[in-house]
Amino acid sequence: MSLVAVDAYSQIFRGFYAIMGLSDSRGEPTNAIFSFAKLLLYLDKNQPSSHGGMAFDCGKVAFRLAIAPDYKGNREPTPEPLLRQIPFIRELAEDFGWPVMEDAALEADDLIAGAVELFRGDQVRIVSSDKDLAQLVSPSVSLLRPAKPSGFNEWNCAAVAEGFGVTPLQMVDYLSLLGDASDNIPGVRGVGGKTAAKILAEIGSLDAFFADPSVLSSAKLRGVLTENRGILEKNRSLIRLRAELPAMLASRGKWVRRAPDWAAIRSFCEKFELKSLLRELPAPEEKITRDLFDF
Repeated sequence: MSLVAVDAYSQIFRGFYAIMGLSDSRGEPTNAIFSFAKLLLYLDKNQPSSHGGMAFDCGKVAFRLAIAPDYKGNREPTPEPLLRQIPFIRELAEDFGWPVMEDAALEADDLIAGAVELFRGDQVRIVSSDKDLAQLVSPSVSLLRPAKPSGFNEWNCAAVAEGFGVTPLQMVDYLSLLGDASDNIPGVRGVGGKTAAKILAEIGSLDAFFADPSVLSSAKLRGVLTENRGILEKNRSLIRLRAELPAMLASRGKWVRRAPDWAAIRSFCEKFELKSLLRELPAPEEKITRDLFDF
């Protein structure tokens, strides 16, 4: 049994900005639809699994706003041409056999964390460019991050350590030290990636440091962390993912990934004039058989 969980908006925004100006003969924008359709075709071909989920955000969630009212307060509104494409993207995801997952009380990353817990012990692959999700990587969980010029790189524990200089278990503390400008989370002034990795290599975790500051040899850095304890505790509460799925999604049966409905997908591509994608679809007369359960 295996699961592929997709952080939908991370891929939708990436595709929207990667291909600009694409529209159909009615003048309706189709760039995000086209990019996401390419992703879905890639996943169907290269990432088979018995279970899956397309996790969507529903906006800023209450529990993080209670911690930091300005959380994500610096973000621009979603561009109107993208908003017009979202309902069709969701429709196409379902045509490809993906359960669409969302909950107003949780962000997509939290839903993915909950799925990782639900499928503990099984192989899980997470499709996202969001470094926050690296905290979930383990011997059975990998992160598929977009690669240039195309495709994805699979990050396991060793790749996380090589890429960030810390282990997956240290990612929450690492990101808490750095902050995240995209989420309006300020980090510790003067601490960059190399310094954060060096600190954590020495102390193991922020919990260990606050229990005994002497574990950090630099007196200067001891002072910096001590002075910023409040910021660090708040950042950890914001960055640490909640792995508690709502009752309606807490069953493995809700995450079953179905085979694509190629007839519906073909009709969709014809409707939005995605001619190049039509050439990538199986011919109507072909009988497609895929066993999604032996991976």
